[in-house]
Formats: sequence, structure tokens, C-alpha cells
Amino acid sequence: MPQPHLRTRSRKRSKTPLPGGRKQIHYKKEKTSASSCAMCGQPLSGMPRLTPSKVRKLNLTKRKIWRLYGGNLCYNCLKNALKQAARTL
Repeated sequence: MPQPHLRTRSRKRSKTPLPGGRKQIHYKKEKTSASSCAMCGQPLSGMPRLTPSKVRKLNLTKRKIWRLYGGNLCYNCLKNALKQAARTL
């Protein structure tokens, strides 16, 4: 019997042969959604589309974008926000 969180037809399944000769169903992991901009909702470029456990294994330089609001805003919204902040000064 599969684990309760795997008992759904939306998970992709594959029959995997075992060393004893019988086959067993293995459930494939679902892809995570792409991280998106907080203002416009556009997918962020440069951010990996991986599960949290795989992201933890990446180098720090590949995990995030090294600019202001790096993993939060896209470059376009950041540019507009900086312009607005400069105009209000």
C-alpha cells in the first residue's frame, strides 16, 4: 500500500522492476512552481525551479540573485520601484 500522500491519480507512476523479478509502482515527484515576482507575477529569471531539498544542495551563488530584492522582484519592477523612490526624495 502506498503512503497516504501518494494515493492520488494526479501523481505520475512508473512500474519499476525489482531484483527479485517482480514489479513495483514508484510515484514520481511533482515539479515545484516557478518563483514569481511579488508585484507583477512574472516568473523570475535566474531562480532554479527545484524542490527545497535540492535547492539546499546548490551553491549559494546559484540559489539566489545578487541584487536588491533578488528573489522577490523582477528586474523591471525593481527598476520602476527605484525610480519612484528617487522621485519622492
